[in-house]
Amino acid sequence: MERMLATPADAEIVLKLYELRTEPEMREARAWVTGEFWPETVEEFFAVAANPKDPHNAFYRQVISYWEMAAAMVLHGAVSAELFVDCNAEGFFLLAKFAPILDGIREKNPGFLMKTSELITRFSAAAQRYEAAVKNVAARRSSLPNKLESHGQYSYPALP
Repeated sequence: MERMLATPADAEIVLKLYELRTEPEMREARAWVTGEFWPETVEEFFAVAANPKDPHNAFYRQVISYWEMAAAMVLHGAVSAELFVDCNAEGFFLLAKFAPILDGIREKNPGFLMKTSELITRFSAAAQRYEAAVKNVAARRSSLPNKLESHGQYSYPALP
């Protein structure tokens, strides 16, 4: 990535993106998508993503569209790529999280996380951030509780 100083306008956009992430409903949606939604198959993924009756469908749509919108701002030059990548990892985390089933997702939804993917191909700092996210996801995935086969939810140990 070419080294350029970000402008005050770039900083304002990045701060606004942060502010939007702290909105209570967005915070709840992000917590669910990043922490609780770990589909192992394309079918599990689309049971939420393609089902507007699923109670978490809106969370999924809100988070994915937020990060794709933010990535599009970078790709269209509205915000410094370098500043954006320095300040945001979650979109890369999501791409890494869904990587094992990404081809299957894109068979049905070809545009899925394409803007985030484009950031990785266009900017070396984004590719490095993605590689770090891949390691983070692997560590998180290995520490997930056992899945209950009957309904695809996670079984958490009871609190003492």
